[in-house]
Amino acid sequence: MLQNNHCLGTEQMDYGAWSDLLRSLCGRHNLVEMDPNSFSGWLRSLSVCGFTAVDICCSAHRFERSHRDVRLDDLDYYKAVFQVAGHSTIYQNDQCVLDAARPISCVSDDARVQRLSFLLPRRSLVSHLGYEPQGGAYRHSGTSAGRLLNEVVDDALKGVEPASPPVDSYMQLAVYNLLGALFAPPDPPPSSRPAHKLFTRIRHLIKDRVADPDFGPPEAASEAGISLRYLQKLFTQCGSTCTDFIYSLRLNHAARLLDRRRLLDTREPISAIAYECGFRDYTHFARKFRQRFGYPPGAHSAEQGRDANGAVRAGANESTRQAHDGRAALI
Repeated sequence: MLQNNHCLGTEQMDYGAWSDLLRSLCGRHNLVEMDPNSFSGWLRSLSVCGFTAVDICCSAHRFERSHRDVRLDDLDYYKAVFQVAGHSTIYQNDQCVLDAARPISCVSDDARVQRLSFLLPRRSLVSHLGYEPQGGAYRHSGTSAGRLLNEVVDDALKGVEPASPPVDSYMQLAVYNLLGALFAPPDPPPSSRPAHKLFTRIRHLIKDRVADPDFGPPEAASEAGISLRYLQKLFTQCGSTCTDFIYSLRLNHAARLLDRRRLLDTREPISAIAYECGFRDYTHFARKFRQRFGYPPGAHSAEQGRDANGAVRAGANESTRQAHDGRAALI
């Protein structure tokens, strides 16, 4: 757990002011079984590594977002939530990741609970990671990525600022990568996939060669030492095709490079990014990119900028998740 007393000097707020500010940052929430007149707490907005973060503390033992709250909000982000002080549990559905676009309940066991939440635009996060995060809770001491993220949070709470504005752009990329390391979906157990070891080897082989425009299913089959027909069968049994898998990797990588181009303002030609991701023909790349993301690659920066400036709709689903003693959850 992060031990700090900086909250002691933070201005206390009544429920009306606290609720209004929370709504403007994170959407509508409501107290449950508590007299607003007995409420005490505070919250503030921080800029951390180029992300908006919300530092929140309150005496409420339970607050929630209802179906009505979700309908009235227009939110499109994930949240990475770090438990700074106290002990609490977050309830939602019966899956692995919380979704701020669905009802949610937060139950606290302590009189005062403090959390820091990173607001992560959905489209930007997914384009960086290449998948919809299936997160949950983690203990910061359990992984290197978790410990590094915890240091970022600790510095933010202490008011440590980057040396210059470009640092935020690089740190934003680092945070995305650390979250990817924490919440990457595990490989299914062998019993759930045909020829699991072979299939895993083929996927790694494709990832290593995906930037080669001459690499396709025939080359993958040849390097794996199997027939093209058997290769296609392996992917079909998993609900995909080898060609779709290759294009998915290339387009996700292109989206990450376009994000990097925007964040670092490199002005690299988009055609160069297309070639770097294994596309020989820009027109073909642009068509595939539009099919994958719903807009052309040239509009990617505008779409990401709008996503980052708007707020919120969180990621997938989650059951009972406990975030305490320095844990964080992606919700």
